[in-house]
Amino acid sequence: MNALAARFNAIFGADMAGPLAALAAVLIVFGFASPHFLTGATFGSVAFQLPELGVLTLAMLMPILTGGLNLAITFTANIAGLTLAWTLQANGGIEAGPGAFLLGSALALAVGAASGLVMGLVIAFTRAHPILVSLSMMIFLRGLGEFLTRGGDISGFPTFIAPIGHGSILGIPVPLLILIACVIASHILLSRSKLGFSTYMIGSNIESARYSGINTRKILVLVYMLSGVMAAVAGIIMLARFNSVRVGHGESYLLITVLACFLGGINPFGGFGRVLPVFVALIVLQLLSSGLNLLGANQHLTTAVWGILLIVVMVLRWFSAKFIRIVK
Repeated sequence: MNALAARFNAIFGADMAGPLAALAAVLIVFGFASPHFLTGATFGSVAFQLPELGVLTLAMLMPILTGGLNLAITFTANIAGLTLAWTLQANGGIEAGPGAFLLGSALALAVGAASGLVMGLVIAFTRAHPILVSLSMMIFLRGLGEFLTRGGDISGFPTFIAPIGHGSILGIPVPLLILIACVIASHILLSRSKLGFSTYMIGSNIESARYSGINTRKILVLVYMLSGVMAAVAGIIMLARFNSVRVGHGESYLLITVLACFLGGINPFGGFGRVLPVFVALIVLQLLSSGLNLLGANQHLTTAVWGILLIVVMVLRWFSAKFIRIVK
């Protein structure tokens, strides 16, 4: 048994065991509970619904690895989406061309980066707690968006944008391809770059990282800027998927991004975790949601189950850590 566990850890990593076990459990339970669960329709639905949640989770991931948090990701995504929508409307609305879309997307990414830049600067130079800083940014962005849109939706976009949210290439949904590209980029960034190494160092011990020569202020600013950019990518996907933008889109995603990170083995205090287990955890959560929908549960019950699952994950991780100490 120990040899089998060692082989699994060598191939997949120890942090992959939990997400894969959860994936197997969800497939087995809902596979027996509903004859329609293990079908192409279910997995196709998951493939289209997963991307915006997945990209937002990646936006949450890097701040958590530094020991922080970004509570403003959903409203950053919405403000970025609104920026793109306003640019399109200013250039003809439904008649806007690809140039207007590219300009609007660039401005949306810049807005996301600016949101992260402000948070990163405040956190890095004042040492204010990331929860308070990101909560303040969340309130600001929500209020700003409500003021500018008067609580309404913005819709009426060119038809060529629709494939970004609903199109497929060789049978693979376009938004899923965007998510996979973001996952690969995040994995390479965290595992193969100096920024990734510094991110883990800061999450493990920021003072030790500072004494070892790492410019911790610069790294924190970059991390929150990248988080904002990733949230903006999610905002662009949501605009194309819903064909409209409003400030409240995706508010419930915030809880799920944190849950996916913890279910994927991310240390809530920073310093440890990988992208791939988080990606598997996202699939588990989306399959769980689809399974509950097939059984007739409404979205509110699904959200409640996600909340309970977060508590269960934390308890199981505590028991696991305690068991490992006893064995040693």
